[in-house]
Parts: sequence; structure tokens; C-alpha cells
Amino acid sequence: MSLISVTDRAAEELAKRTGLNPAAIGIRLMVTNTGCSGHSYKMEHVTEESDKDDKFAHENAIIFVPKEQLLYLIGTEIDFKEDGLASNFVFNNPNAEGTCGCGESFNLKIERD
Repeated sequence: MSLISVTDRAAEELAKRTGLNPAAIGIRLMVTNTGCSGHSYKMEHVTEESDKDDKFAHENAIIFVPKEQLLYLIGTEIDFKEDGLASNFVFNNPNAEGTCGCGESFNLKIERD
């Protein structure tokens, strides 16, 4: 089992979005403290590797996760869904419990002290 898994559709979309920034070598996935439930996912382009990140690859997609946040994301599957005009990444995270009413933020089973 991979610590982070990516569906083929999500890998395709991640690679496409990485390609939008000529300097990018991948995407960093982070958990931020925000929203009404406490946490949300944030993704940003990565332009150079850091020893502070763990690196995961699937097909042409490269994902970096800050080592200090990996505990929050262990077992997470990243998927990409399209529904009519809406499209978004879906994070199936076994460490998340409960979301806010709008679905933008979530609670974590594991909290750092």
C-alpha cells in the first residue's frame, strides 16, 4: 500500500496542471488550518525539491507532501471528478472525520500536539 495513492484520472489532471507552470516539477499537497471544521486541503506548484517533503509519483504526476503533515494524509486517495461544468479533486482521507456543511473543510481524527 502506498502512503498516498492517486487515481489515473487525478494523475492526468495533476500532470496537466503542473504543465501550466513551466518552472513546476510537481504539486505540493498540504493540510491547512482553516474553514469552519478546522482543516482544508491546499495544493501549490513546486519548483524545486526540498528535503522537508516526501515525494510520491503516479504516471506523470509528482506530488510532494510536507513530512510534518504526512501523518494527516497516510492512506489518502486523490481522485478527480467532473460533473457538468464543475470539476474538482476529491480526497478520500481515512484520517478525516466530519466535514462542514459546505464541504470545504474537515476535522482530523489525528491532531498534532
